[in-house]
Amino acid sequence: MTTTKETVARLAKVPLFSDCSQRDLQTIARVVRDIPHAAGTVIAQEGDPGVGLFVILDGTADVTIGGRKKATLGPGDFFGEIALLDGGPRTATVTAKTDVNLLGLTEWVFRGLMTEHPSIALKTLQQMAARLRSATNAATA
Repeated sequence: MTTTKETVARLAKVPLFSDCSQRDLQTIARVVRDIPHAAGTVIAQEGDPGVGLFVILDGTADVTIGGRKKATLGPGDFFGEIALLDGGPRTATVTAKTDVNLLGLTEWVFRGLMTEHPSIALKTLQQMAARLRSATNAATA
């Protein structure tokens, strides 16, 4: 179990939440959940519906797309941010390489936060737009 202070510090490092105030981060920290996974567990399956965002607290996980390894994630890394906004299918498979502890934020809880706290909605949408712009620029360069 992580403390609220530790959770806020971890959330502040997630680009999607980087512009949020300490108060907003504390609000988000109150609704995320600690989720453990054993080594070898498929945490997210490419093509399956996304349920939300996960931040790795401890351990490592491999990311594959179409069966090809694309990255290894570790503490502080995150995945599933797109699912927070659209709940659409996962774009990659994430498998626990070691025992992994995650912070999880589901799409339906996040939608409630955006409704009740418009500042969180605005700041996260601005960050998502910046990431989309960056990805578009990289793809067309």
